[in-house]
Amino acid sequence: MKRRILVTGGAGFIGSALAQKLAKDPDNHVVIVDNLTTGTLSKIPVTKHDNLKFIKADVNDFEDISSIFNSYRFQYVFHLAAVVGVKRTLSNPVKVLNDITGIKNILNLSKNTGVKRIFFSSSSEVYGEPVEFPQNEHTTPLNSRLAYAIVKNIGEAYLRAYKLEFDLDFTIFRFFNTYGPKQSKDFVMSKFLNAAIHNRDITVYGDGSQTRTFCYIDDNVDACLSAFYNDKMVNDVVNIGTDNEISILELANIIIRITGSKSKVVHLPALKEGDMTRRCPDNSKMIELLNRPLTTLEDGIQHLMSSKHLIES
Repeated sequence: MKRRILVTGGAGFIGSALAQKLAKDPDNHVVIVDNLTTGTLSKIPVTKHDNLKFIKADVNDFEDISSIFNSYRFQYVFHLAAVVGVKRTLSNPVKVLNDITGIKNILNLSKNTGVKRIFFSSSSEVYGEPVEFPQNEHTTPLNSRLAYAIVKNIGEAYLRAYKLEFDLDFTIFRFFNTYGPKQSKDFVMSKFLNAAIHNRDITVYGDGSQTRTFCYIDDNVDACLSAFYNDKMVNDVVNIGTDNEISILELANIIIRITGSKSKVVHLPALKEGDMTRRCPDNSKMIELLNRPLTTLEDGIQHLMSSKHLIES
């Protein structure tokens, strides 16, 4: 009998990559739900097994999503649907807060239709301006006042509450900057790389000393699917990211070097909020799940450069 799996936000960057790998297994039947606000039809994978279906629907609309749950009776749900992107979430805080409704809809429908386990995409943003390095899933305080991070934190709290009251199993993935083919052009890695390839200025907010870690999409998805297939990290939280912490200015210079670009780095005024000074996960749980070396930053950039999905005019 096939596993019946729902991927919300499956027309987005990470969701589509996850759905694609799930659909490679003929024992999975995957349904992608996305309202296409930020996702695109071009990202939806094609499968040779005829075991993937796309339905345009909004998880924040109960009537829209409930009929899908009742029709398919999912066993597993990967809930990735959300408003994403620093600028987009800062500019649309009410829209971001509306995603709480979607989380509640998914949880209520899951516990009423026999879902065995929910996999929830949280974010490194829940750590805010961190007070512990590296950020650990259980010891680092959650320290953000931004709407996007608060919604993720509320989502995590809902999952724990539904486990306690309804015995609905979960796994929380806190994603740190993930990059790869099909990522939207307004995220830092794809934005810098596109600029470099076309010899355009690379714009950096502030002095560029703020640090991040960058996780290649295959590492992200493979770790998440390891938790799924091997029944690991049940009712637990996992940081998904590398521990190679670099500054944004250093990233720009690495990209210029690898691409042989003539681009110049141009500094813009620092963002008023949302651009935390440091970010680096304790990724020991992810390494346990992956059971292989993570993709190096330079190898990941080379993979991305060779992708037909990257280069835009």
